[in-house]
Formats: sequence, C-alpha cells, structure tokens
Amino acid sequence: MTQDRLEEIISRFPQKRIIVIGDFFLDKYLVLEDSLTEKSLETGLDAYQVVSKRVSPGAAGTVTDNLHALEAGQIIAIGTIGPDGEGFELLSGLQARGVLTDHIIITPDRMTPTYTKPMLRHNGIEAEINRIDIKNREPLPEDIEDEIIKRLNALVPYIDAVIIADQVQERNCGIITDKVRAELSRLSNEFPDTPFLADSRTRISEFSDVWIKPNRHEVLQAMGYTGDENMPLEALAKFGHDLSTRNNRPLFITLAEDGILSVNNKVYHVPTLRQIGPLDICGAGDSTLASMTLALCCDATPEEAAVIGNLVASITVQQIGTTGTATREQILDRFAADGGQFQPKLISN
Repeated sequence: MTQDRLEEIISRFPQKRIIVIGDFFLDKYLVLEDSLTEKSLETGLDAYQVVSKRVSPGAAGTVTDNLHALEAGQIIAIGTIGPDGEGFELLSGLQARGVLTDHIIITPDRMTPTYTKPMLRHNGIEAEINRIDIKNREPLPEDIEDEIIKRLNALVPYIDAVIIADQVQERNCGIITDKVRAELSRLSNEFPDTPFLADSRTRISEFSDVWIKPNRHEVLQAMGYTGDENMPLEALAKFGHDLSTRNNRPLFITLAEDGILSVNNKVYHVPTLRQIGPLDICGAGDSTLASMTLALCCDATPEEAAVIGNLVASITVQQIGTTGTATREQILDRFAADGGQFQPKLISN
C-alpha cells in the first residue's frame, strides 16, 4: 500500500451507497453525581441522581456513525424499533448523521433496543456501573420479517454494498432472523459484484455466500476447534481458509492488537500500530467493518481493505469513553506517519 493508492481508494468513498441492515440500538449514558445520592424514603435504597444524559446510535448505529465520518455518499438503514422515547432519540441521532431512516420500521410489537449505561461520577471521574439492557426477547413478527425482506430486495439493485450487523443473541429475536439470513445469501449470489459483509455476535458460522468478519475465537469455534487458541498465525490461517471455502466467500479475521488476517485464495497478515497509553476498544470492530466495506466497493483488494480497517481502528481506540470514529483526513495522516506498520505480509498461498 502506498500513500497514493490509499488516497485513490478513500477519495471514492463519497460516491458509494451503503445499506446497513441489522439491530439498531440506542446507547444511553446517564451521568449520576455521587455526591447527590439520596436514600429513598420508600425503600431505604440509594436513589442515584442524574445530572446529564448522552445518547447516540449504537450497535448497527455505530456502523452508520463510522460510515458518516468516512463521508459515504448515502447510508440506508434497515431495521425496526418501537414507538417509544428511545426510538425517537435513536431516529433523531441517525438522521443527524445523515442516515436515511425511511426503512426503519416502527411497530408497537417491538421495544427500541437500548443499552442504558449509568455512569457514577465521583470527584469528577465517571465509572460505568450495572448496565440496563432493553431487548426484544420474542421472535420478530412474521409480517415485519417479510417487510424487511421486501425492502431489502427493492434496494439492493441500486446500492454498492450491504453491511449486516447481527447484534441480538437470542435466535430470531433481532433483525437477522434465519429467514432474513437466507435471503441475504440469495441476494449476495444474485449480485456477486456487490460486497455483503457480516458481523455477528453468536452466529457467524451460520452465514454463507457473504463476506464475514469473525475474530480468532469465532473462527476456531465455527470450525469445531476446542483446543488452545494461542496458535501461530500460519495455523490460524489454515482454519480461516477452510471456513472461507465452506462459506464460498473471503473473510477477515480480526486479531485485536495483532491486526487482521485477510483470507481469500491467499492469506495476508496485516499488522496494526502498536500503541501505548489509555485505549478504548469499544466500537473498534464496527469502525473496521464500516471502513473495510467502503474500501471493497472502491475496488480495494481484501488486503488493502484490511490495511484501511487497521488504520481506522488505530484511530478510534484512542478515543476514550466513546465509540470512536475516524475521518478520511485522519486515515491519510496516520498512514503518512506510520505507514510502514500496516504493510500486508503473505503468510499462506
């Protein structure tokens, strides 16, 4: 990768139209001032006092946030939320970031998924205490499922890539149900020049005919391996190659501080920048997913896309206490300063 080649790829980001389909959550941070804590007269328990609130799109919304920061031409969200206050805040956050929300289905059958994160502030320092999760634990209604598939089919012929964000662990209770997953595979085969790239918390092994982004543990688990996961990259590459063959598509294996393995017919190790000091990995995978997908639909090779993913993640992990994003200018600056750290190395033919 050269500076000129990097600039050539990312200069095309504003021309691209991207669908993000999946589980859109609201991230709600409630700042609790410790010195104001009261005892409840009714229960005798501590009553925490909220002094400020921060809300932003989370889960699939973090992916759209990163696409916006990278100046993708159009970002189209497909999902479902409830007719509640959290849904209003989520839609407002997406729209403020330029996301087209016409295909977010609002239905009384669902609650808006929300990660509520109380932040107890003591002497000016915030620390997260017990999180409160709002998730739908009943299967997605069939009529909503069918409507999502209908809208997906109407949009895919006119876009450049599809990002699949499968966040909900309970089977068929999120957007990426078994039926939706099968339709995504069918569409990926119908439109082979359109990258479909999936990330999944618990079911990465169930995707087929789409690009996937598992981590080391998820690859080994998908291939039925239960031994020591601390193996040389050459051995991990063999598992990745076998999974790619089974899946009929290339894949990226994320390795945290060790970078990314790009697995196609050949396997490249793309290292990342070794960093010291405070780091926050929250959202790093989403920033990698967004940037690699954009790169792929700008004719980057898989290893070039992995370079860009690592560059972006090396920037976002330095943003403490938030799900970070990176701009195209920051990517170019990071590569100009540390480009030698990111060069791909062939480890398997």
